[in-house]
Amino acid sequence: MAGSTHTDINTPPAQALTTNYKGPLVTVTMLFFMWGFITCLNDILIPKLQQAFTLELWQAMLIQTAFFGAYFFVSLLYFILSVTKGDPIRRIGYKNGIIVGLVVAAVGCTLFYPSASFHSYGFFLGALFILASGITILQIAANPYVAILGPPEGAASRLNMTQALNSLGTTVAPIIGGYLIFGAVDAAETGAESVKMPYLGLAAALLAIALLIKVAKLPNIHAGDEIKPGAEALQHRHLLLGIICIFAYVGGEVSIGSALINFFMLPEIAGLNEAQAGHFLAFYWGGAMVGRFFGAIALSDTKNSGGKYLAMGGITALVFVLLSLAYGLNEALIVLGLIALNFMVLMLGKFIPSRTLGYFAATVVVLLLITCFATGSVAMWAVISIGLFNSIMFPTIFTLAIKGLGVHTSQASSLLVMAIVGGAVLPPIQGAVADITGDLQISFLVPLLCYLYILYYGFSGYKIQE
Repeated sequence: MAGSTHTDINTPPAQALTTNYKGPLVTVTMLFFMWGFITCLNDILIPKLQQAFTLELWQAMLIQTAFFGAYFFVSLLYFILSVTKGDPIRRIGYKNGIIVGLVVAAVGCTLFYPSASFHSYGFFLGALFILASGITILQIAANPYVAILGPPEGAASRLNMTQALNSLGTTVAPIIGGYLIFGAVDAAETGAESVKMPYLGLAAALLAIALLIKVAKLPNIHAGDEIKPGAEALQHRHLLLGIICIFAYVGGEVSIGSALINFFMLPEIAGLNEAQAGHFLAFYWGGAMVGRFFGAIALSDTKNSGGKYLAMGGITALVFVLLSLAYGLNEALIVLGLIALNFMVLMLGKFIPSRTLGYFAATVVVLLLITCFATGSVAMWAVISIGLFNSIMFPTIFTLAIKGLGVHTSQASSLLVMAIVGGAVLPPIQGAVADITGDLQISFLVPLLCYLYILYYGFSGYKIQE
């Protein structure tokens, strides 16, 4: 694919089908893996820095506030620029936007070294803010880029596939991060010192990907030659409701993930230590990965239902074999049952993105009620299985919210990415509820409210009204 290829974001499906975007999609997919890996490392950082700096839980949750707060402020700045000066991504192009995001994220990772050297929690929060600022730029550029790399009817499927690779990053992050940060990699490294080398390694990886993107031949997709200021995207009701939905989804997902290690350590739940809890955290994010592969297959525009079922069956068999080898038959059978439940709800949605979103949200509401009021392995596996049903939510909400926006797609993307600030707002609230009540289980009622709104958006709020 030549780098000079130009395609309008309103490309008719027939024309889009004649263009081969597989190469660019594979290249951009690496970005989704990396920011998934980095984001999930926050779940390891929370208990690590809480211990290193002797923090209350709500103070440790400020890690998520700093990280996801950057999403809000950087996206707000982007929106202001698009209103007053014209859309920045349309000026510099998706490729250059992605490179800028990677470099900024690498700078944030590098700052972890002096943060640990000075033993400053505030410095850590600042480094996280810069790191997340780079990922915010990546989100603004990469999500709509994937959505428009091909026919519109396959946008939800493509975003689910790239988000599946994002989930692969969140799946391996607790295992690798837990070993590097909690493990005895270097007996001389204690407290916050153990984060230095892992984050320097991430900085090097991000810069290497930036170089690869620089030399890669990516199609230059744009919305036309004329760039005008304005806030026309806000005139679309389904986008406004979608912004709230992204806020609710990310806030709920991050709140749950941030509390899981402490939840698994509760004596009445599982009584695990930090390292063991990190392994089960991987089940939560791994479920999201499997669910997104299912979503990419189920929501694709192919009409071959038999092929879809065969592909999902193959993924299920592979997961079962891998879990049997890694964790034993008991855990593998439990996960197999949860995948079967996920498949049944997927069938209930009849492969319709909005309807599937609504049923998945309803299922998560039930699972959170079990998490709040059950104990032992029932509560533990209920909360772990939420990952499976979170799977399709972000890409599906995103594609429903930008549907039909044409030249306003990039501006709408910045607003949706701004709403990721839910991940900064909700975790401290859940932490405060846990601290005040002294009951971590009851605090899961906070994300439950988020999923009730997602249920509404999936069944009604997504509808386009002129």
